[in-house]
Amino acid sequence: MKPYSVDLRSKIISVYEAGNTSIRKVAERFKVSKNTVQNLVKRKREKGTLQPNAATGGKPSQLSGYEQQIEQMVAEHLD
Repeated sequence: MKPYSVDLRSKIISVYEAGNTSIRKVAERFKVSKNTVQNLVKRKREKGTLQPNAATGGKPSQLSGYEQQIEQMVAEHLD
């Protein structure tokens, strides 16, 4: 799932910080989970930013380093 846009994150925080509303009501208004609002409030307070974390790129392949051996095995067993 893609992260929420910084624009949406900013709107959520603005409404929450304006007061007179609960985290639950902000979540309902923007159709996000209560945990999302809580996490955004925490991120803003602790890190001072609403930017999403950078993508990590996932795990490396378990076959890395075996390319030559695999190619050799395929070449030997052509059907």
